[in-house]
Amino acid sequence: MELDINKLENDFQARIDAGENIEPKSWMPEKYRKTHIRQISQHGHSEIVGMLPEGNWITRAPSLRRKVGLLAKVQDEAGHGLYLYSAAETLGISRDELFHQLHTGKAKYSSIFNYPTLSWADIGAIGWLVDGAAIINQVMLTRTSYGPYARAMVRICKEESFHQRQGYEMMLTLCAGTPAQKEMAQDALNRFWWPSIMMFGPRDEESPHTEQAMKWKIKLKTNDELRQQFIDITVPQAEILGLTIPDPDLKWNEETGHYDHGPIDWDEFWQVVKGNGRCNKERLGARVKAWDDGEWVRDAAMAFAEKKEKSKEAKKAS
Repeated sequence: MELDINKLENDFQARIDAGENIEPKSWMPEKYRKTHIRQISQHGHSEIVGMLPEGNWITRAPSLRRKVGLLAKVQDEAGHGLYLYSAAETLGISRDELFHQLHTGKAKYSSIFNYPTLSWADIGAIGWLVDGAAIINQVMLTRTSYGPYARAMVRICKEESFHQRQGYEMMLTLCAGTPAQKEMAQDALNRFWWPSIMMFGPRDEESPHTEQAMKWKIKLKTNDELRQQFIDITVPQAEILGLTIPDPDLKWNEETGHYDHGPIDWDEFWQVVKGNGRCNKERLGARVKAWDDGEWVRDAAMAFAEKKEKSKEAKKAS
């Protein structure tokens, strides 16, 4: 019996509109499947690559408490990447293919991780700003239409929320310290503010995926809506710290009930996305090297699994 694609698509959209989750064995349009593979893999790659700028400071943390906290955070990010790769695999793509797409540059990850961490204050700024921006986006994803992705995001959001509070506490400590420490915190904010608000992606009118993603409830808010929400939340936090947002055009708009902000350097954003950021080559090179160096471990694990399977078959035969 020939499938009625129009009916399948209409039934699929009706399920989305009714707020039902789409599960791995559900029928779905091929574009929906590919869109989710792209989005979930990009998210997973961002978690894994995001370990690199912070891991750079583990051996140089200023105290044992800070070292333990940073180790735990980096470990959490590794776990987030694995949750997300598992969710992507339910859509019919292999883990090896996901890594191949990352290593060859076919798959992207968040542009924010192509900026260097030049001081210890950057670790606080990443927790406060980068994880804060991630939470704004990811809380929405706990209600995304694809079930495995939505469920993975519940735990990830809980841990990201802790990371954001940890980063803000680090910035509070620096701002309550010596003038040099507060200056270090201000410098970190100056360098990470604009890349953080770029994290939400291009302007809505320049985003080719937004309209369809909203229809399928892959996203529940647009890039610009999420960006505005982040700015509105973060500006008062900076005021508590006694730090200045590096945007001379930033001001409260009584009429809209939101903060107006200055122009974003989208040329910089697209240069980083295209692989021309300060750390793009370094980040990708580190991931490829880790993959190559771990080949013997993967080979050993596969050989052990094959040997175990043959042993089980031999026992059954006897």
